Amino acid sequence: MTIDRLGPIDPLSKLNKTEKTDKTVKSDAKDTISVSDEAKNLAEIYRATEIVKAAPDIRMDRVEEVKQKLQDPDYIDSKIGEVADRIMDVFGLS
Repeated sequence: MTIDRLGPIDPLSKLNKTEKTDKTVKSDAKDTISVSDEAKNLAEIYRATEIVKAAPDIRMDRVEEVKQKLQDPDYIDSKIGEVADRIMDVFGLS
């Protein structure tokens, strides 16, 4: 038993048939995007993190300020008194 071709007589007839395609219509509309509030918040956090990373670890102006304060004996005595008062308040001894 032999089976001959199934379908049209000419096997190339399907290839010769072409369908017309629609022409592309040019639009004047511009592309837009929308950014979610979550993405905006994350971007703000990222920007703040980068600013902090770029900042120096030691603020020399504050170091100099503390050095000057520590050279004054009255400052040291007043701070020792304040710390002692706070410790007494914490333990309820005042």
